[in-house]
Amino acid sequence: METGAYGERMTAPLDDAEMARWIAWKRANEAVNAAVAHEIHSASGLSVPDFSILSRLIENGGGRMPQHELGLLLDWQRARLSRQLSRMAERGLLSRADSPGGRRVILATDAGRSALAAARTAHARAVREALLARAGANRETFWAAVDTIAEAVPGSRRND
Repeated sequence: METGAYGERMTAPLDDAEMARWIAWKRANEAVNAAVAHEIHSASGLSVPDFSILSRLIENGGGRMPQHELGLLLDWQRARLSRQLSRMAERGLLSRADSPGGRRVILATDAGRSALAAARTAHARAVREALLARAGANRETFWAAVDTIAEAVPGSRRND
């Protein structure tokens, strides 16, 4: 546990400048995520969770993956994953099957593959427009800071 001035500083309330930075970070993050989500949905009808699942399923599993592995890749709770998979199965984006050994296997359907293909183009365009094109003249410093945060902050291993 940190002691001394630094440790005390870490537990003190945010000052005005720190709070302004935090709010700016949150607003930027929310704006980029909303723009990307809107473009994905407009182009494909997929939600961001749909997109995340289909991306992992197709890219990492060739369209077939044990449900347990998919949950690990997404870093999702089992109940959350199960509910989302049920909604997607109802819409024909994927199906479930039992494999030898009793494990559930998730399969991308043709409809899921088509929706993901449409979403991929929209995703790339939205990320470029909402984030990459706006990094500005200090982009190298900005991305170095983002990388440092992503590597250091617990729970930041997901790559949506």
